[in-house]
Amino acid sequence: MDEILRYFPSLTPRQTEQLTMLGTLYPEWNQKINVISRKDIDNLYVHHILHSLSIGKFITPADGTRFLDLGTGGGFPGIPLAILWPGCSFHLIDRIGKKIKVAQSIAEAIGLTNVTFQHGDSGECHEKFDFVVSRAVMQLDELVKLIRRNISSKSFNKIPNGLICLKGGDLRAELGREKHPLIDVPLSDYFPQDYFSEKHLIYVEL
Repeated sequence: MDEILRYFPSLTPRQTEQLTMLGTLYPEWNQKINVISRKDIDNLYVHHILHSLSIGKFITPADGTRFLDLGTGGGFPGIPLAILWPGCSFHLIDRIGKKIKVAQSIAEAIGLTNVTFQHGDSGECHEKFDFVVSRAVMQLDELVKLIRRNISSKSFNKIPNGLICLKGGDLRAELGREKHPLIDVPLSDYFPQDYFSEKHLIYVEL
């Protein structure tokens, strides 16, 4: 938790409690259902929770903002962001039912009330959202085509509605194929740890 409090010092006691509980719940669930690599579970806070919360360094959404977390897996980035922004709502969807089960159980255990869950693929989600968030789900141009219909045409945040995704590696070719306006933020701008040296936040205006 120290890493989280270092970069998000304004967390309330309730938010701190919820994020602390994740440190127990995810390892417990991971022994039953593998949602995080067993080699990586010891890095939960930096590699998964802080990585997810990096979106909170890029945008401060207004209360009432609706997010779709596409391919959430065990609840990333949706659950940490739902803790960070209790005035916003999050819909978490994944094709793998057992992963959604883990995310839903963890959300219930920490008392999150601003999250909903769906077992299925993006084609089965017909709602509109202000932003879609994801972590390394697929190639950017493919992802944009997939989720454009889920983006609401009514925008009320300082940043226009669109896609915010977290990716790693050399993205030059991938970004070059995307025709919509985008912003590429190296996560090393936010966090000095080696893990973030090749990690990026990509925002696409839709």
